[in-house]
Amino acid sequence: MVLSGGRFIDLEKALYINTLLALVGPVVLIITTGVALFGLAEKISLARMICLFAGIILILFSLKAK
Repeated sequence: MVLSGGRFIDLEKALYINTLLALVGPVVLIITTGVALFGLAEKISLARMICLFAGIILILFSLKAK
């Protein structure tokens, strides 16, 4: 594979980079939601917190489903 700059990239390296980027998105989603919920822990009920985590799990599940 040739990039516009004339550099060659191996297909395995490209697949590895793509895999890492696919893992970063859900991890960032979980971390930012966790930080936000930690800050709101006193103001939000347990039922709403469970619903939020269930929604996140469904989002991640839908990304894996075909």
